[in-house]
Amino acid sequence: MSTLLSIALLSPPYTNLTYARPAWLPGSLWQTGMRVAVPLGKSGGLRVGVVMDADAPQAPEGVEIKEAMWPLERVPLLTPEYLEMVRQLAVRHLLSAGEVLGSLLPAGLRTSQVRLRVLGSGKPRTLYLKEVAKASLPERTHLGEAWATGNVEVLDAGFDAEVQEVCVVTQDPPWPVRPSAKRQIEVLEYLWDNGAVSRKILLGQCGAQASQALNALAERGLVAVGPLESLSSLACSCPVQTEEDADALLPMHDAGFVLTPAQQEAVDEFTGALDSEFPETRLLFGITGSGKTAVYLELAARTLQRRKSVLLLAPEVALACKLERAVRAALAGSDVFLFHGYQSAAERERTFRALASREAPCIIIGTRSALFLPVPQLGALVLDEEHDGSFKQDERLVYQAKEVAHFRMQQVKGLLVLGSATPDIKTFHAARQGLIPLARLAERVGGGTLPDVELVDIKGLSPSDGLLAPKSLAALKDVISKGEQAVILLNRRGYAPLMYCLDCGTVARCPHCEIGLTYHKGRERLVCHYCGYATPYPVTCSSCKGLHYLPMGEGTEKLEEGLVHALPPGTKVLRLDRDSTRRPGRMEAILEAFGKGEAQVLVGTQMLSKGHHFPNVTLAIIADGDLGLNLPDYRAAERTFQLLVQASGRAGRGEKAGRVFIQTRDPAHYCWEFVRSADYEGFFDEEIRRRERRRYPPFVKLALVRASFPIDWEPGAGWLDSLTLLAREKGKASGVLVLGHTPSPLPLLRGRKRFQWAFKGQDWTSIRSVFHEMRVAAPRDGKLRLALDIDPVNML
Repeated sequence: MSTLLSIALLSPPYTNLTYARPAWLPGSLWQTGMRVAVPLGKSGGLRVGVVMDADAPQAPEGVEIKEAMWPLERVPLLTPEYLEMVRQLAVRHLLSAGEVLGSLLPAGLRTSQVRLRVLGSGKPRTLYLKEVAKASLPERTHLGEAWATGNVEVLDAGFDAEVQEVCVVTQDPPWPVRPSAKRQIEVLEYLWDNGAVSRKILLGQCGAQASQALNALAERGLVAVGPLESLSSLACSCPVQTEEDADALLPMHDAGFVLTPAQQEAVDEFTGALDSEFPETRLLFGITGSGKTAVYLELAARTLQRRKSVLLLAPEVALACKLERAVRAALAGSDVFLFHGYQSAAERERTFRALASREAPCIIIGTRSALFLPVPQLGALVLDEEHDGSFKQDERLVYQAKEVAHFRMQQVKGLLVLGSATPDIKTFHAARQGLIPLARLAERVGGGTLPDVELVDIKGLSPSDGLLAPKSLAALKDVISKGEQAVILLNRRGYAPLMYCLDCGTVARCPHCEIGLTYHKGRERLVCHYCGYATPYPVTCSSCKGLHYLPMGEGTEKLEEGLVHALPPGTKVLRLDRDSTRRPGRMEAILEAFGKGEAQVLVGTQMLSKGHHFPNVTLAIIADGDLGLNLPDYRAAERTFQLLVQASGRAGRGEKAGRVFIQTRDPAHYCWEFVRSADYEGFFDEEIRRRERRRYPPFVKLALVRASFPIDWEPGAGWLDSLTLLAREKGKASGVLVLGHTPSPLPLLRGRKRFQWAFKGQDWTSIRSVFHEMRVAAPRDGKLRLALDIDPVNML
């Protein structure tokens, strides 16, 4: 057995380093997949790493190897299969294993601020690892002997959020705070943007002098301060009626659910695949309201019967919470775990640890990050709304959840189910090619029909007329007069997307991004939706120093305000967007109120386009159907079609027929004829022809290489030119077409100029090899940042 360990560091520099097994601990204790603390650098500061190989090759003669310090668990946290997934992600994205693990593991599993509790005779004592590092060899040896006999245990690091008071805003803006109370406003704005945070973190960001302001806000009830769990438990706590809850929770018999013939056929097909000796993938193609959730639940029940776990993924937290409620109601008695990014770091760590040490099968529900949980005996994995762009992560570790899900099912020879009413074009193309067997649900459960869809031409609509055309507004009033409900989709939050200076004609822009600032009337601030920069309003014009601004355009906040005045007195309007749902529990409260009929109209962004079931909604209005249709993105038409078909599916889900009005300035666009009839396959046929002609996926592998550098870095342009020449030269040799460099559609973000290259090739290996050559040739001073985005979802 080798005496050396290969360890991946979970913090910068994220490298794989070789360490020796320490003399003060038995060598047999060190195992692959275990988290360990190791010294780094001349100072000997401790870092956390994961043992990638407990039997590493011997070092060359004459090389001195440092000793590892201490294991952070007795049984490895990560299995060999998990580490293989990490290696494959690292290879695919040209990263180190430490960078991947540093992105996947919860924060508490990456910290070296760990304590040891030493038991034995006398009172137990507690030592920090840094104290162990400074101890003499005999002292360490004594501790090692105690560890080997079970008399030393590792205590959880303990988050500030667990031991400190946690603060959260309790009221939506505008807040009743004097403009001169700048400290209070600063605290409110920070909590509004960051959600629930510990008092320690808040004061660390806003300064210790903000403590008095925080106390004053707490006394007035504008901020709640208390234990973490009492505040975070607000999330996902309301029994909201959401899409297909009614469909999914059908009457049960001894064997399972009472399914429609189409649902039963799909379940039988999936069960056969579940029992296969090989990894399998299936596409569940079902129109909105067809009862896909019922199929997922029956599949989960059958997976548990086979002593295997099932992982159910949704693109958004609200949909994940809906799935959790459906699972708990239909499969009572099953062990269920919920995991998503809105939970506290401590909560996510507890779930990760519990699953890592668990052997019995269970059900895990969550958003894309749940894909990386150490699920015991994984047998089936479901991606609901598989087409949704939220399954692609674009920052830090860039990955596509569908690809990782496919790899995990290959590892365990399990079943991957992709479900959608509007599948990703590439997914449906694979099904058409016979690569993915297809199951169809062509009818709504309960006999409901899809709504009638009508285009409303708004080319002649002036800004002073408001966002809704007279025809749309008349239909809205008619619905309200009948005691029915309506939803209005506008995928643009805030009050006004642009603020126009009446004195000189300049648009207020973010100083870091050169992007128009959005006016949020409730907060009385101009906000950049890309970097988060915000400034109080009114503000002086950067060009002429004037104070006369005209709000241009309309966001959800302004639309909500306008409807209150345009609709009959007493009409209640609710808004569902990122701004109205920042406080814990607000999303659930808004949906619950609308589901109970407490409001007649619900205005929102794409958050309300899918996943919600409101039987009394008979009208859906798409306020600006063109929004996003003409973006510089080859997926623009596909995204628009998916969004509007999903949004249209909110109407007519009960006994009453539904109508959908789509407002557009381009009624001749080819997308609309397919949206009107919810004809996915017709749209697919048209779109796939266009992609084949223009050489876009699925007919080619596409990647973006993004480059950025500080706005004042003069060598930047020269480096881009040289890297372009290099990429084209290497691309020719590898069969990769290199397009660019060109300025990104968002050319300046966070004070950095942005450029990009598009790579088209027949395989990912060739594309990665060209990028590797660029990265090797690029300067190492950190000024120029290069990033590879394989199969980009966002071309901006």
